[in-house]
Amino acid sequence: MLAKLTAKNQLTLPKAITRAVEACEYFDVAAENGRIVLTPVRVGRANAVRAKLAELGITEADLPDAVKWARTGK
Repeated sequence: MLAKLTAKNQLTLPKAITRAVEACEYFDVAAENGRIVLTPVRVGRANAVRAKLAELGITEADLPDAVKWARTGK
């Protein structure tokens, strides 16, 4: 199947492709080995994670310590 890239860098995905994955509005886009890879993203789940972090009082300032902890296991 072909998808044409427009002058505004937009692609229209064939219906057969979008039917093959669960309905979603957003895709994570990555380049891997000369290919463009689209992965469906469930925004509702991301919002649920953000809400839980807020509920726990975890902020962006806490991220460096969390990453350090995860990498060292301490």
